[in-house]
Amino acid sequence: MFKTRLLSGIVLMAITIALMVYGGYPLFFVITLISVIGLYELYRAVGMEKTMPAFIGYISSIVIDVLILNNGFEELIMWLIATLMVLMACYVIAYPKYNSEQMTMLLFGLIYVTVMLSFVFKVRFAQNGILLVWFIYIGSWGSDTCAYCVGKLIGKHKMPSKLSPNKTIEGCVGGVAGAALIGLIFALVFFKHGQIIWQLPIIGAVSAVISQIGDLTASAIKRNHNIKDYGNLIPGHGGILDRFDSVIFTAPIVFYLIKYMLL
Repeated sequence: MFKTRLLSGIVLMAITIALMVYGGYPLFFVITLISVIGLYELYRAVGMEKTMPAFIGYISSIVIDVLILNNGFEELIMWLIATLMVLMACYVIAYPKYNSEQMTMLLFGLIYVTVMLSFVFKVRFAQNGILLVWFIYIGSWGSDTCAYCVGKLIGKHKMPSKLSPNKTIEGCVGGVAGAALIGLIFALVFFKHGQIIWQLPIIGAVSAVISQIGDLTASAIKRNHNIKDYGNLIPGHGGILDRFDSVIFTAPIVFYLIKYMLL
């Protein structure tokens, strides 16, 4: 199991590096595909993945990414309202085939998965995006690794949340501190003459805090629907949402921190 997880993790990281460095339309298309797969996993949790309303959600997800790519934010609001109306039409026409929780999850997924993941390519396409996009992963995967190491070494006090019985306060603090330290090293290496030296550690630390909320959010949804993993697409890691749960939260926060602190 560990070997499978390690190998798939290496492959995933190699693909991520290649996409972040190259950027452009390949990154956009992959993020759009990941969003649709993530929606499928989320809809499956409520038994809706192969229904007509779900297919409306998949199509809407693709349109949403295109609108965000082209900065069509006014059109985005209009499209979300139109999607809601169509979904509600399906709800009442097919009543009582679907319940209100299932229909709510359809629209929630478009915000939770599609809109929030779209900030990955929004950050990459920003000024200095080829460098700054890595703070999405420093805040999510980097802080998670630091938290795991610190928790294993000195973790004694358990987190109060029932969603994280194995996580410790020391580990969580270590994850935030580790992301801040990586941010500082990143600034010293890639940004010369003292530029944004203090901002990047802050971005790393804040994104690490938000990352932990994202991880717990995904866990809470799984607990509510009695599932262990969202899928098995990534060997040893589960589904797309199991691997990208924290990225979903760090991507938008990194975008807005960069926008208001750096640009």
